[in-house]
Amino acid sequence: METLTKEQQQFLLDSIRDIPDFPKAGIVFKDITTLLNNHVAFNLLMAHLETKYKEYDLEYIAGIDSRGFIFGAALATRLGIGFVPIRKRGKLPSTTICEKYELEYGFDEVEIHIDAFKNKVGARVLLIDDLIATGGTAVAASKLVVDTKATLVEVCFLMNLTFLNGKEKVEKIAPVYSVLDIL
Repeated sequence: METLTKEQQQFLLDSIRDIPDFPKAGIVFKDITTLLNNHVAFNLLMAHLETKYKEYDLEYIAGIDSRGFIFGAALATRLGIGFVPIRKRGKLPSTTICEKYELEYGFDEVEIHIDAFKNKVGARVLLIDDLIATGGTAVAASKLVVDTKATLVEVCFLMNLTFLNGKEKVEKIAPVYSVLDIL
């Protein structure tokens, strides 16, 4: 099941609720809580990702704060490998490195423990999150993985908002896979 059928993709898409004007007017928020509480949809997604990534010889999955934690931790468990959180600044308790990125209205930062991959040069890492929009957070998180001297094998998103072109920015750092392309 490395490739989902059109019907399976539509089933996953239909399990995600649209919330208009959240968090502000003009934005249509993709609410994954309805996918998460649908055990059939969530299992379909996780089985698909497990099948896709089981031959990648991964050592870790890094998930972006906060929804990437859900998919990343579940997939890491299915693959029998470690999970590493990439968090907003100030949330990790030990020595970190951080990367700043631009937002529509300012800047933010994400960080990772400096020893997140046990200081193993070339550790094979998959980075995952629920959605890519403009790419700022994903590019910053990708740079953090690379800065730890790990090998960023691929970056995976449940949804790619194609009209915002964020995927193209991340592809300058690593290959990108999106389960669902939102036009």
